[in-house]
Amino acid sequence: MAMQERVYLARRFTPCVERAIAARFAVVRHAVDAPVAPDVLAREAAGCTHLFVSTTERVTSDVIAALAPSLRTIATLSVGHDHIDLAAARAGGIAVLTTPDVLSDACAEVGMLLILAAARRAHEADALVRSGAWTGLAPTLLLGRGLVGRRLGILGMGRIGRGVAQRARAFGMAIHYHNRSRLTSDPEQGATYHATAEALLEQSDVLCLCAPNGGGLDGFLDTARIALLPPEAIVINLSRGDIVDDDALIAALASGRLFAAGLDVFRGEPAIDPRYATMPNVFLTPHIGSATIETRDAMGMLLVEGIDALARGETPSNRLC
Repeated sequence: MAMQERVYLARRFTPCVERAIAARFAVVRHAVDAPVAPDVLAREAAGCTHLFVSTTERVTSDVIAALAPSLRTIATLSVGHDHIDLAAARAGGIAVLTTPDVLSDACAEVGMLLILAAARRAHEADALVRSGAWTGLAPTLLLGRGLVGRRLGILGMGRIGRGVAQRARAFGMAIHYHNRSRLTSDPEQGATYHATAEALLEQSDVLCLCAPNGGGLDGFLDTARIALLPPEAIVINLSRGDIVDDDALIAALASGRLFAAGLDVFRGEPAIDPRYATMPNVFLTPHIGSATIETRDAMGMLLVEGIDALARGETPSNRLC
């Protein structure tokens, strides 16, 4: 691969990945590690052969047109691809690479973190100790919900959903799920399948949203569907922000209809609905599902190796189009 090829890095990647990129290409970087607007992306990446972005960069048809004919690859550090105009990429003969499979364990770990934190009131407990207001052990202090015997409903039983299920079983939870199609017995591992999402909700003491992009699920968890959940259920969102109707979820949490929520993704992030920050029964994390050193290394190297494969005339497994 010729060193004169230029690659544009919209964001900072781990040192391991940046060294691998620098060993192959002449690197052009955005000046700071912050989201890059489409017009800036089009201007700064001019003449580059490969574009490395994350979900914070919108690679629109205008950006793709501006970077033609030099641009050959768009590599996104994500599984999701809603931020890329795939039709424009296909029309321009541009390969789009994503990072499937390698982040499942990390995301499942955060899923379990959210379940535990929401059920055991971790935000309130941490705030109480830090504030200096804790006066000592009390029999009824911050009573949470135990997990043993609780029904965990997983919407979307892909790799991440199955990873959450595997971990939750160790905490004594019974696994229920809804998927586009039922799993075979081996990956199902004894979980109870529900043919509709609504049937799943009725059996979910803890609902974990793990559905992938697409599928028309915008606003799925609305007032009507929350009403199907058992009283004082817990809602976990590992999927994406727009699957939740914020007004409906906030109202249910405020009224006590739901016990708690654990959220890693949000509609309009990072400008999330400010009401969440005021609610003691909501545990919030800033979209850190895949944020381990090992996972981010693996994600970045999957993109680098995908570009290497394209240069050899091969079709990498992570090529989306």
